[in-house]
Parts: sequence; structure tokens; C-alpha cells
Amino acid sequence: MVFLLGVSAIAGAQLVAPTTDVLGAHLNYGRGCTACHAPHSGANGNGMARTADASSGAVALWGEDASGLYGKTIVTGGGSYVEVLPTSMSATTPDVEGIMTCLTCHDGNYASQAMMKNRLYESLPGTYGTANQVPTLIGSSGGGSASYLGQHPVGLSASIVCGGSAWDCSQANGVIAMKGPNSSRFVSNYGFFVKPASYNNTAVIMCTTCHDPHVMNVVTVASASDSGLPAGTYATMFFLRGPYNPNDPNPQSNQTAQFCRQCHADLSNEMNGSTARTIF
Repeated sequence: MVFLLGVSAIAGAQLVAPTTDVLGAHLNYGRGCTACHAPHSGANGNGMARTADASSGAVALWGEDASGLYGKTIVTGGGSYVEVLPTSMSATTPDVEGIMTCLTCHDGNYASQAMMKNRLYESLPGTYGTANQVPTLIGSSGGGSASYLGQHPVGLSASIVCGGSAWDCSQANGVIAMKGPNSSRFVSNYGFFVKPASYNNTAVIMCTTCHDPHVMNVVTVASASDSGLPAGTYATMFFLRGPYNPNDPNPQSNQTAQFCRQCHADLSNEMNGSTARTIF
């Protein structure tokens, strides 16, 4: 009983009631939803179309011009993952909505004239470096196509596996079930907030696997969610889908590491013999 009360008290300290709009930086100077989504006519309806594109707006009523990205190759993860972007917004692969829509604003290589101006509109913790602006454009390090090498792996080849040094999970039709002894313990200690996409019956990593573009600063944990954390609203940053707060004043906090361990099982407490739970 004392232990349960202690866990609840620690987690309860993370409950937040944000006073800013949850869209955060994606309010886009007050334009809000229409900065990305056009109720009519796709990018043309938003005044963003540079060329005629019959597939514009075909996915999520997307109102940004993605034509500059069609068919482009990006290589991520140090060169190990090759992603050839779709040639149309009408393509049925998950990288249309999971990668290309994001790059229409956040790409600094092929779509550098998009609306994103590479400025971060979010308060950063003092522990972050201040030598340069934190980049919000992907592939803008000056290396051309090779500038994607330093990006986290994404794409149809960036698969998530179960077994071995990965979680003792199971996978069916691209859906991961964290039901093994270690993986289920991790879920009870933190949760499984990420949303892999499914391609060829395999779970794959998109930008939207880790990021929810509609909620920047909070994560709601429901009582029936895949998380053992007490139900409530937790702080996060960078539109990440799980509790992730480097502003936590506790120097022993491991919540940001826990977010990464959702996929990187070999770096987790559960896979390395520690009984440590999520520390806020």
C-alpha cells in the first residue's frame, strides 16, 4: 500500500494543466489547422501550389505543396536506411502521411522554401546547448542529399522487430503486442505510446511514429491505455507521444530515456537486470 501511494505521488507530480494551446508551434502564427490542411482544393486552396497537382489534398486534405519531394531519395540512420518518397499524394503507402506531409514544411534540402523558417517556438531547458538555433528543418546541415545521414531512421525499410536484443514482443500484420515478460513489465513501468505504421505486414517507423503533430506539450494517459502510469496529463516536448520532460528538476529522472527505450529495448532497465521504474 505504501509503495503504491509512493508511485502515485511521484507520478502525480508530473500532472500538468497547460495554459497554452496544445497545438503549440503548429498554431503557425494563428493560422491553426488551415496552415497544413485545406478544406478545399488542397495546396491550391491554401495558395501554396507551385505546380498543378491532381493528387494535392488527397491525403488528410493536405494543403501544402509536396510536389518538390516526389520521388526523392533520402538516406537516414548513418546510411543504412534508404527511403524513396512516393511520386504522388495518392500513393497508398504509409510514408505519404507519415513522412512526406511532415517534410513539406520540415525539409531543409528539397523543400527549403516551405513555410517553416527553422526557428523553434518552444521553451528549451537550460541543459540544451545554445551555440546554434535548434534545427527544425530536416536535412539542412549543408551536405546535400547526404545531410539526411544524421537523421533517425524512417521509411518503409526502417522496420521494428521483436526478439533477440529487441523486446520480447510479438507482431502480427504490422501491429506490435508488448506481451513478453520484459516488454510487458516495461509497459507497466512506462507505457507504449509510439505508433508504428504497417507496411507489408511489418511495423515500420515514420515521423508520426514518435510525433503527434496535433499535441505539442502534453500527453494524456487514460486508465485503459497501454501504460502503467497513473491516469492523468503529463508534460512532454517536441510533439512527442509519451512523457518526455527534460525540464524535470529531478537529476535522476529517466523519463526521456524511457521514451527512447520503447523501441531500444537493449538499453532498458528491464533488459539489463535493473528494477528501476520510471523516475520523475
